[in-house]
Order: sequence, then C-alpha cells, then structure tokens
Amino acid sequence: MSTLRSEEMILNVGPQHPSTHGVFRLVVTIDGEEIVDADPVVGYLHRGTEKLAENLQYTQIIPYTDRLDYLASMINNYALVHAVEYALDLEIPERAEHLRIIVMELNRIASHLLFVGAYLLDLGAMSPFLYVFQERERIVQLFNEICGARLTYNYMRIGGVKWDAPPGWLQKVREFIPFMRDKIRMYDDLISGNEIFLNRVKGIGVFTQEEAINHSLSGINLRSTGFNWDLRKNQPYGIYDRFDFDVVLGQKGDCFDRYWLHMLEMEQSLRIVEQAVDAIGEGPILGKVPKLIRVPAGEYYAGIEGARGELGVYIVSDGKDKPYRLKLRRPSFVNLQILRKLLIGQSMSNLIAILGAVDIVLGEVDG
Repeated sequence: MSTLRSEEMILNVGPQHPSTHGVFRLVVTIDGEEIVDADPVVGYLHRGTEKLAENLQYTQIIPYTDRLDYLASMINNYALVHAVEYALDLEIPERAEHLRIIVMELNRIASHLLFVGAYLLDLGAMSPFLYVFQERERIVQLFNEICGARLTYNYMRIGGVKWDAPPGWLQKVREFIPFMRDKIRMYDDLISGNEIFLNRVKGIGVFTQEEAINHSLSGINLRSTGFNWDLRKNQPYGIYDRFDFDVVLGQKGDCFDRYWLHMLEMEQSLRIVEQAVDAIGEGPILGKVPKLIRVPAGEYYAGIEGARGELGVYIVSDGKDKPYRLKLRRPSFVNLQILRKLLIGQSMSNLIAILGAVDIVLGEVDG
C-alpha cells in the first residue's frame, strides 16, 4: 500500500502591502495547505524615528509622529506632546483640550473606517471599501479645514493646538455625527450578517485573555477577549474622564470580534465627539509654554489609547532642549508578536483573515 508523500514548502507572503498595513513580509512554512511555521519579518521601511529625535527639539519631533501611523496622525501627535506636557506639568487651556478630543476621536473613526473597508477588501468584498472611503473623506475634509492637511496633520502643539477651529467648523462636526451613525448602521446591515463573511472570520484567529496578556496585546486585540482595558477609562488622560462612553468588549477573541469592536468603537467615539462639541467654550488654544522647551532631567513615560492599542512615549532627558533618548511603544509592533501563534495550524485560506484582523500599520511596526 503506497502512502502519499508530501514535502514542506517555504512561501514568501510579501513583501507586500496587505490592507494598506504597509511593507511587510511574512515567511510561512506550509505542509500542503497547513501552515506549520510563520516568521513575521519587519524592518523594510525603518525610518529611525527614535534616533532622529535625539537631534531634534521637542517641537521638531511632532511631524515625525505623523508618519508612525499615517491613518491616525492626530492621535500620534498627541502621544508625544502629552508626554512632554506630563514631564513639564503643563496646564492646557480648556478649549484646546476639547479640540484635541474632537480631532482625536474623529481620527479614530477615520482609522476604523479604513480597517473595515480594507479588511473586507482583503476577504474579497469590494463594496464596503468604496462606501467607507466616502465617509472617511468627510472627516479628512474637516481635518483639512482645521489644519490644512489631509493625512499628516502636525496639528498638536506642546501646550495646546496650532490653530483654532475656523468659523462654522464645529457646526459641520455636529452635522456629521447623526450622518455617521446612519452610515454605521448601513455597514452593519451590509456586512455583519453576511454568511460568506461570517464563514471567513467566525472562530478564526482565536486567542485567550491569558495569551493576549502574555503577548502584551492592547487596544481592540486585547478587548476582543473580553478583557476590560482602555486607557481612556482605566488611566484617563487629558479630559477623557469628563465624558460618558462605554468600553466595548468581545467574547471569543476571534477575527469577527475584532471586526465588530471596530464598528462599536466608532459609535462610542461619536458619543465622545458629541459631548465635546456641546461642552466646548471660548478661550485660548495654547497655554503658557517656554519658547525653548527643556524637559527636566529624568525619565518619563506617558501612554495613550491609540487606534491600534497603547501608544506610549518614553523620554530620557538630561535637561537639554532635545531628548537624550526617546523610545516609542508602538502598538502595531507589539500586536504583531502573536501572529506566529495565530497562524500555526491554520490553512493558507485563513492567513489573510487573521493577518488583517490583527490591524497593523507600517509606521508602528518599523518606526
């Protein structure tokens, strides 16, 4: 009786641009259709941001943070300025705080929209990708009006923001909120009950709370397991503690939960934006900040809830106007570490569903 002879094969998945996540190479070893090993390879577009920062004044570093996550630049801007403000113990004007919250949560929605569209495109559905870009364009236009840019915003400043909202801008944000809520319901009707989509993502790419914690996962990847952790709630920064919103949680830690939490989080971001627009008052947009910023000698860490998880900035200062060392805790880089565990034992047909749901962005991987 003869037996079927099979040999393992090494397959390069990339370097490519999956789900607009960036230049990323994955080397998988397959036996037939089964993945028996996987090696994520990073570093194809390493910018050296942390090293460059050592020769830049603190305000000069801000544009570099735009490139860390080009889908959520407002949030990345804030991570740096918040860390410096924490080190200097600066007081931020109320209007600036509200403007920051508005633009960061709008940017979170824009980022989640792209995830939903690109993820469905990865899985073979074209229509959602076209729909979400229409709504994302509304947000991009709002950002263009307030800061003059569509992708890399360079809007945050140490002590506040660069520009005030132009006349009529806040009203446009108010009008966007009910519009976006209707669109989220439309996405839900279009996607969430689709049998083909559910077969591709339900029960796929599962990890437990313990595994998520052991791999230092954060953001939606961690919350998809049901673990209640969101820095906006658990370690509030800025004025997030003033707003009423829920931390939405998954149950099974699979690809569907990670998709679904993106949808639910957009609803919660709209709640925050609505409250911030209603509560914003008049006043200055920049606090009292020294012309030459020198962070007192010491070590400082500040983490915020980025679009993909905990985004942290660790500063080592020797008291000069430039950081002695700067280390970025990039959520995509950390979240990527569980990919090997998720892929081993899976079929090749599940690879893209798993890779896309981890939600990584190039700049946060290679820095």
